[in-house]
Amino acid sequence: MDKIISFEQNARAGETVLLRQRLLEKLEYDKDLTDTEILQLIDEVMTDPSAPYIRLSNRAAVRWELFNSLRRLDILQELLDDNSITEIMVNGTDGIFIERDGRVLHWEKSFADPEKVKDIVQQIVAGCNRVANESSAIVDARLPGGERVNAVMPPIAPDGPIITIRRFPDEPIKMEQLIAWNSISQEAARFLYGLTRAKYSIFISGGTGSGKTTFLNALSNAIPKDERIITIEDNCELQIQNAENLVRLEARRANEEGEGEVTIRDLIRASLRMRPDRIIVGEVRGGETLDMLQALNTGHDGSLSTGHGNSPKDMLSRLEMMVLMASETIPVTAIRRQIASGIDIMVHLSRIRDKSRKVMEILEIDGYDVPSGEILTHTLFSFAEEGEDENGRILGRLQRTGQLKHTEKLKRAGITEAEL
Repeated sequence: MDKIISFEQNARAGETVLLRQRLLEKLEYDKDLTDTEILQLIDEVMTDPSAPYIRLSNRAAVRWELFNSLRRLDILQELLDDNSITEIMVNGTDGIFIERDGRVLHWEKSFADPEKVKDIVQQIVAGCNRVANESSAIVDARLPGGERVNAVMPPIAPDGPIITIRRFPDEPIKMEQLIAWNSISQEAARFLYGLTRAKYSIFISGGTGSGKTTFLNALSNAIPKDERIITIEDNCELQIQNAENLVRLEARRANEEGEGEVTIRDLIRASLRMRPDRIIVGEVRGGETLDMLQALNTGHDGSLSTGHGNSPKDMLSRLEMMVLMASETIPVTAIRRQIASGIDIMVHLSRIRDKSRKVMEILEIDGYDVPSGEILTHTLFSFAEEGEDENGRILGRLQRTGQLKHTEKLKRAGITEAEL
């Protein structure tokens, strides 16, 4: 049975290729067609007596395959239209993998021609005014729907272009949903909401795919509507909720002549002259960490950011290293003082073995200890594992383990500790 299905799929694929060639020949004479006109042209080509015969039961599918190959992302469009898929991974012509419900699965379709994968990469990057070629073999971009795209081209990828697409939900996930999924406890969510309203600067850490951006989006709902928020990202991904005075800034790579680059560092400096109440840096990866810390220490309380780290302690060390990437002449003691005075709270997320995403720890930064030269912290909430259920899901809860020491911002905001 599988062989029969495979034969039918291969036959249909061959027919689609022939029809697409005919379409491309016609489009050479009229490239400025609307989507409706493209579909009409597809119908004309499919019903042409000299065209390959397409079974009536397959015609609708072939019609959309042709349209997607011309105007959208070919076979990947089917995956992009599926809201249950969170990640799409194209390994050249070797296969396509998807992430659904936290699990990575092999998809039955794949690209037969590496040139087609290259065409898709070029289509994506052209929409973001970026370039992908041998000299710019690694490129980050985003799709019109907000999906984040990373592409690696030959010769860096010898087996063909590699495409990784991270999808985000159409509607931003709210804190109530995270509570329902047991990603965070109601007590901890209420606590962080109160601190966000009181303009505590919060840094969110975690590994790849741990849900840092999703959590930042949910936490942003606590920011008062009358505040001016400026978001700074390499590629716009954040979905800040309920913000009326929102400015979104996006970095830009240099063109082929090496001109026009606008870095995250440039954007952070520019944002300071734009009268922000809060600055949200989507993710710090390098020297921009220095500029972010300087912003936090120059009156921009309540700012938010994320970073990759295996634990809060590891994240603090990485912040030091990233500042040194901007300037190796800054003493480590000065860097640690900047971190200790700029960041109030750290939230660490993790993707645990049952593939669920959870807040594992919330800690407060107490300050800089001069004798030891270390940043002092203490844990406020910690996830305690309590076993597994019959389906292998991890059981546990985020427990309160400490009390907030620095309450000055709460008092200035008129929030009592009892409200947290």
